[in-house]
Amino acid sequence: MQRLFVSTGAGLMALAVALGAFGAHGLRDVLEPAMLAAWHTGVQYHVYHALGLLALGALHTRLHAGGARLAGLLMLAGVVLFCGSLYLMALTGIRGLGAITPFGGVAFIIAWLIFAWGALKGPAHP
Repeated sequence: MQRLFVSTGAGLMALAVALGAFGAHGLRDVLEPAMLAAWHTGVQYHVYHALGLLALGALHTRLHAGGARLAGLLMLAGVVLFCGSLYLMALTGIRGLGAITPFGGVAFIIAWLIFAWGALKGPAHP
């Protein structure tokens, strides 16, 4: 899981930079301000949680393995649900996609709580 978290986190960071640049340069004159703000919120949380995956990968041996795995999967799900719904909403103008966003937010919150629990619990000792 450690390599998966690091490689996924790094890939998500690259994607976040590309999407951020696309929003700043390609969408600035196309989207209404509220939709551009939604795009930027998606990018912001995308970066935070890509960094979270990198942190999980870096600290993997110091965390409870099951907790680290679950936290990482929830962070990834959060990026897809939270950020993805904001990106789609901004591009399509379908504001109803915002109803998906809170599910991603809840995934993020639970992921960070499990990350904290995994740090407190520590690795399993034989």
